[in-house]
Amino acid sequence: MNRRSWLYTVTGLLATPLLTGVAAGANGKFAVSKTRDEWKKLLSAEAYQVLFEDGTERAGSSLLNNEKRPGTYLCAACNLPLFDAAHKYESGTGWPSFWQGLPGALGTSTDFKLIYPRTEYHCSRCGGHQGHVFSDGPQPTGKRYCNNGIALRFVARGDALPALRT
Repeated sequence: MNRRSWLYTVTGLLATPLLTGVAAGANGKFAVSKTRDEWKKLLSAEAYQVLFEDGTERAGSSLLNNEKRPGTYLCAACNLPLFDAAHKYESGTGWPSFWQGLPGALGTSTDFKLIYPRTEYHCSRCGGHQGHVFSDGPQPTGKRYCNNGIALRFVARGDALPALRT
């Protein structure tokens, strides 16, 4: 094992329990808190992996990258509205990107999975991992909320929003 592999392993082992508890809502601080098995029954295996195991979908794989209609992007786990389509932009990263979330919709934590700290953001209602926020986005915020498309659901303007999951 080389030094880099060792560092990734040690950092991951130390950080994973802290991050998984936050993302899964295990500490009970989220309005919607389900067991892992309950989430697995509601979500596809891929969505569960991203939302509650802090996975990342392959860049360029989301159909939402090409979504251009007005509407609302929801958390795929609990249906909380997270982003207005008016705040979406093409970042060139291969993931749906937004320069602003809806008020009160997102929470943040720090992850060290790549050794250096990054700001992870999650649904404030269920804790589902959405992606990471960076300071290289467009004005007026200068933020880039780089989202896993599989962690989102899109509802076109004029269509009814689904009920929030309980």
